[in-house]
Parts: sequence; C-alpha cells; structure tokens
Amino acid sequence: MSGLLGARTCSRPGEASDLKSPLSAKLREPLTEARFQQLFGDAEQERELLAEPRWSELCRRWKRRTRACSGPGAWRLLLARLPPLRWLPRYRWRAWLLGDAVAGVTVGIVHVPQGMAFALLTSVPPVFGLYTSFFPVLIYTLLGTGRHLSTGTFAVLSLMTGSAVEQLVPEPLGGNLSVTEREQLDAQRVQAAAALAFGSGALMLGMFALQLGVLSTFLSEPVVKALTSGTALHVLVSQLPSLLGLPLPRQIGCFALFKTLAAVLTALPRSNPAELTISALSLALLVPVKELNVRFRDKLPTPIPGEIVMVLLASVLCFTSSLDERYNVQIVGLLPGGFPQPLFPNLAELPRVLDDSLPIALVTFAVSASLASIYADKHSYTIDANQELLAHGASNLISSLFSCFPNSASLATTSLLVDAGGNTQLAGLFSCVVVLSVLLWLGPFFYYLPKAVLACINISSMRQMFFQMRELPQLWRTSRMDFAVWMVTWLAVVTLSVDLGLAVGVVFSMMTVVCRTQRVQCVALGLAEGTELYRPLKESPKLLQVPGLCILSYPTPLYFGTRGEFRRMLEWHLGLRRGKKTPKTDGPPDAVAEPVRAVVLDCGGITFADAAGAREVVQLASRCQDAGIHLLLAQCHGESLSAGDTDPGRTPGQSDPRAAVCERPGCSCLCPGKTGARWSEDLHGMGLTQLFGVWRAQQCVCEEGLAPEPPCLM
Repeated sequence: MSGLLGARTCSRPGEASDLKSPLSAKLREPLTEARFQQLFGDAEQERELLAEPRWSELCRRWKRRTRACSGPGAWRLLLARLPPLRWLPRYRWRAWLLGDAVAGVTVGIVHVPQGMAFALLTSVPPVFGLYTSFFPVLIYTLLGTGRHLSTGTFAVLSLMTGSAVEQLVPEPLGGNLSVTEREQLDAQRVQAAAALAFGSGALMLGMFALQLGVLSTFLSEPVVKALTSGTALHVLVSQLPSLLGLPLPRQIGCFALFKTLAAVLTALPRSNPAELTISALSLALLVPVKELNVRFRDKLPTPIPGEIVMVLLASVLCFTSSLDERYNVQIVGLLPGGFPQPLFPNLAELPRVLDDSLPIALVTFAVSASLASIYADKHSYTIDANQELLAHGASNLISSLFSCFPNSASLATTSLLVDAGGNTQLAGLFSCVVVLSVLLWLGPFFYYLPKAVLACINISSMRQMFFQMRELPQLWRTSRMDFAVWMVTWLAVVTLSVDLGLAVGVVFSMMTVVCRTQRVQCVALGLAEGTELYRPLKESPKLLQVPGLCILSYPTPLYFGTRGEFRRMLEWHLGLRRGKKTPKTDGPPDAVAEPVRAVVLDCGGITFADAAGAREVVQLASRCQDAGIHLLLAQCHGESLSAGDTDPGRTPGQSDPRAAVCERPGCSCLCPGKTGARWSEDLHGMGLTQLFGVWRAQQCVCEEGLAPEPPCLM
C-alpha cells in the first residue's frame, strides 16, 4: 500500500508540487483549487466563455457568411468547386503530360468496347454506351477531386439500370418485333435509362446540398466488395444467352440468376454454333491478355489493349465471312455519327424511377468515393467527399440530357489508368478525345462487330471482382464479423437482387455494430503499484485495491440498446441483485470480498447517452443510495450525464455545488454528500486525463474514511 499512501499524502502549505511534470514523481499530490488556478488559469473565466450568449455565436456565423460573399470569399468558393483551378497552375507539364496522355488514350481505347458492351447490360443500343463514356468523363474532369479516378460505364450500375429498365419498359410477350417496333422499344428504354440517370444525379446533388458525404462511411468495405463480387456473378449469368446465341428475355426481380440459369439450360440445344465458337475464341484471347497485363504491369510500358484487338479481329472476320447473313450472328449494326440532341427527361417518369434511383445513387457514390480514397491515400493527397457528390451528381444529371445512362467510377479502368502512368484528371480529356473520334469518324468500322464479343468483354472485365473472393481466408483470420457481413451481403445479392442485396448488407452491417456495443464488458480496475496507471483486475492479481472501493470502467455508449446490460453488469459488480449486497471481485480467486461502500464509475468511454441511459443512471444512483453506497461519476463528456440528471432528489437541470467542489475551505476534492451521485464537473471542465479523474475520486473516498489511512485534511 505504499503507492496508495503516497497518493493520499498531502503537501504542506509551504511546499510546492511539480504538477507540470508528473513523471518526475511516482504519484501526484492533491490538486487544490488555488493551485489549479495558479497553474492553469481561472476556471470561472473558462465557464463564462463557455456560457457565451447564443446571439454572439449567431453574429460570428453571420460575419463568416458576409465575408464569404466578398470577392476573396467568392474566389475561395470557386476554387473549392472547380478543382482544376487548384491543380492546373501547379501541373508539372514535363513530368506528367506524357503519362496522362498515354494513360488517357489507353483508357479511351478500352472505353470504346466496354461502353458498347455495358450498354447491352443496360438494355439500350451500343452507341449510348459511347455517349456515357464521353460526357460523364468530361464533367468529372472539371468537378472531381480524384486525380486517378476513371469514370464512365460500370458493370454494377449497368446491371442495376438494366433490371430497372426491363421492369419499366418490358418487352412484348411475342418477342418477334418489326424494325419499327424495335426502334420504338429501344427509344422508350433509352428514355427510361436517362430518367434513372437524372433521378440518381438529382439525389446526389441533394445529398451534396445537405453535406451528406459522410454517408459513404455506412457502406463498409466488406459490403462494397461483396456487392461487386455478387454483381459479377449476375453479369456472368446474364451474358450466357449472348455467348450461346440464345434469344432469351432477361429475367428480373428476386431469384433472377437462378431463373436465367434454368432458361439457359432448357434452351441449350438451340444454341448457335457460330456465336459459341466466336465466344470461345474471344475468351481464349482476352483472359490470357489480361493475365499478362497483371503479371507484367511493371515491365510493360502500356497494357496490351486486348479488347480493341479482339474487336477489330472479330469485325474483320464477320465482314469477310458474312457471318451475320450465313449463320445469323447478331452484330452491332450502324452506330449513328455525332451527338444526340439534348432531350430533357420526361418528368412524369421521375416518380416511377425514384425507387430505383436511390440504390443507384448510393452505389455510385460508395464505389466512387472508396476508389478515390484508396488511390488518394496511396499517392498522398486528399479528396473531398462532398465535392465528389457534386461531381458525380452533376455528371449523371447533365449527361442524362444527352441520353446517357447512370455512370460512376470503374474498377477496371481506374486500375488501368494508374498502371498506364496517369497522374491527374487531365487524362480524362485524352480519353474523351479517343471516344469522340469514334463517335465522329470511326463508328462505321464497328458495324460488323458481333454482340457475342461484347458479352465476352463484359465477362472478362469482371475478373478483378471475381478474384475478390480470394481475400476471404484472410478476412476470416482478421475479423469474423466482417467475414459474416461479406457472406451475408454476397448471398443476398446473388439470391435476391443487387438493390435488395445492398439493403440487406447495409442493415446487417449496422446490426453488427449494435451487437458489438452490447457485448462490451464493464471492467473493474486496480492500481498498478508504484504508478498512477489503472489496469483491469483480470490482467494481474498484483493490482492494488482500496478496501470498500470499487472502480469500474464502462467503455461504450449508454443508450436504450445497452442500458439493460449496463444495469446487469453494475448489479453484478456491486452485489445489488435481489436485495443482496454481496460484492463481486475480478481479482485473484483467494481475494476476500468486502462490502462495497463507494464506487467510482469511469464514464470516459461513454461517448453519448440518450434519455433511457440517463434514467438508468438515475435509478442506479437511487439504488446505491438505498444500499449505502456512494456513487461517483468521473470523466463525463458533454451534457449526456450531468449532476442534476443523476441525482434522484433533484430536478433535472439543477446543479449542486457539492457535486463539483468540496465544502472544506480551499479544497476542490470530490467528497460524497447527501446526494446519490456526483459528477466531477471540475475534472470535466479542466479537461484532465481519465487516470487523474479516477485517482482523484479514489483520493476523496479515502478522505471519507473508507481506507485505513488517515484522511487528507487541508
């Protein structure tokens, strides 16, 4: 008990204590109010500053707003909303221009076949995939903060959009449509896809206006990876009819994957041998090329453009052999040159598409923000989540006026952009030049491109998403809870649908957070001999304890979901169950339990408490008062728990000076009075450490005579 004796030994009036360097001594001596004011200033002045009238705060906010309306304020706002004004003056032309040009051209070459392929997933003609690979990329270059982010068509969003489009504009049951009827059906589907882009963009702009960029944190990494991996399986199954040359309608809704598999197996004898051969040869070329690009990414100056090579070879083969006429091979057909006329989406369709626009907007922002954050951390710069909302919201909303479907950042093209040496958003302009050249001049060269090749491009682009499943063993060893979130989200996406699977994954992820807060244990603490450090009694049997004193730490929020466990743990430690006052001990088995006469509850880990949690503390204080136990609360944060709220005999909101300052002249120790609970307001106001708060509460308990040593008299 030598350490405790040192803790309760008071300095004489003439002696000075070196509180600014507590490590020079084993234990600090009691801190009086006069000594504290001498060292750290007048606490009353700090309270007056904290209690500043609200109108002065409103005045300060008004002044900040008026300064923002000035010339310099408008310039700062322009810099924040147009990132090129910040990075373009510092652009290293000699060091970065070549890398951006090569990366932009490489990504643009990949955008052409992938854009047309993902347009098939969206159930719109292929040329609209080229539009979606041009306008959103141009807008994000002007508004985005992700230097290495490549935007455009994305398989996950294309599949989600295609399912919604098929539901909004279903194909007639007969299936045999004339050329005019097919054009009318395609026009209606294009309008529906553009309305989805407009709705998702408007939702993201609304989130930007409300500064809801923090919502990206609710989509955890296991949820996003399981979502993309499950969607990759949907893409693979949905492309089987195109690979086999089977004119089957797309299945939508829950269990669509299994319905598509059943339909493909049933119609397998009617598959087209020519398209099956083209698909096999295309996959045989694309898969090894992608593997070579991954394995030799450091040695290759630029990745091998396997997609564009495959597109050219297949087009030439189909043209020279007349496969479309002789073997009924489905081809892309004529790509209209130029740009579509700006067309405002039909406002009457917006209420119908809002339900589908919300998950599309969330997935767009979640995938794009997570990708931008990954590469920003890797290359030592920061992104603005709210600015990303503005960039993707504007790119979807504005591009919808040009008949584009929803777009976001793409995993494959972003990785390709980084591997090709991209440095800034300027690479997006070079990518737009490549797509623009196809739209204006090179479109007729893709007339004989077989649609089976586009299906193979869709499947090969899912390679990276499929390989995310290789991380599951490591995830199991790291966190079983994250593994469960991954598996539940993946199974929900595969079994139900992409949007429902996303909802299930988010809800389950949030439930795991709630379960983790409820499983936290209330820990009994003891003093490590010769130090001021308090450790859990379970860790070491040599920790010192004051007889009759119980020091507890509750490291979790106190709200309606945890109040029951909080009550049970406190009853167990204090022996208050069924009217028994038998204390429990976490110390060694041979330790003799003594009646608890005082308990110090360290609230440093209680980040917040709701009304139910505050009432639980009030009831605990009342029960402790009836049992003759002094309850002291240390390190309370904010206004979640106050002295008035925890005193059963006082109206909430009132304050008791004895809860903060001892009645002895010149002493600021916490001493139990007539009330059931005490809040160390002076400790909270001083902002001292958690350890000092617990030590000081223990000291005041000793002053009440709970320890065998004599009390500290000042």
